[in-house]
Amino acid sequence: MTEPDRAQGKDAPPDETVIPATAVDDLPASAYKSDLPGPLGWIDTGIARIEAILLAAGVLLMAANSVSNVVGRFVFGSSIQATEEVNRILIILITFAGISYAARHGRHIRMTAFFDMLPGRGRKMLMIFIALVTAGFMFALTWYSWGYLQTTFGRGRVLPSLQIPVWWTLVWVPVGFFMTGLQYLLTAIKNIIEKDIYLSTNVLEGYGDESEQEV
Repeated sequence: MTEPDRAQGKDAPPDETVIPATAVDDLPASAYKSDLPGPLGWIDTGIARIEAILLAAGVLLMAANSVSNVVGRFVFGSSIQATEEVNRILIILITFAGISYAARHGRHIRMTAFFDMLPGRGRKMLMIFIALVTAGFMFALTWYSWGYLQTTFGRGRVLPSLQIPVWWTLVWVPVGFFMTGLQYLLTAIKNIIEKDIYLSTNVLEGYGDESEQEV
């Protein structure tokens, strides 16, 4: 190899390995670790783990239940009687665990026309206000859904096929609202203690090639 080639670094091994930024997004949910300080970080990480377990279990069980019903109907000529009720329970689980997951990743629909016109400090103050108000609504819905759960418990109704109490299927409603409220509350705290503006505890506000930047 000539001196010019050696000077230009041809055929030389790279000095470092470049890891693409998108690799962070490919981490499994179980690898998520909050950077909030102290107990707040433990709570945030704990909510993320619960979301991952509930959503993964719900989707996998619904798929297995639906496939089993199709196989039973077309191969054995008999459907699984409780399929509809099981899927109904899983839909409730996925829906109300999913609202917390969507809040964590800044996926909920936002109206940003007024927000985008504000300067940086104004956007930060408005984001804190939005997060706190949304958290308040989520905690209020937690309270009302808990009351509805108690009412359903008092009626003693059971599902026709599974013969389990109806209130069992509604447990995920207050749980989902409560986790979402915590997520928005943590988002408000994150915006208070950090200089940047966060849509959630791990999603920065801003526009680029994608609608948000996860950290």
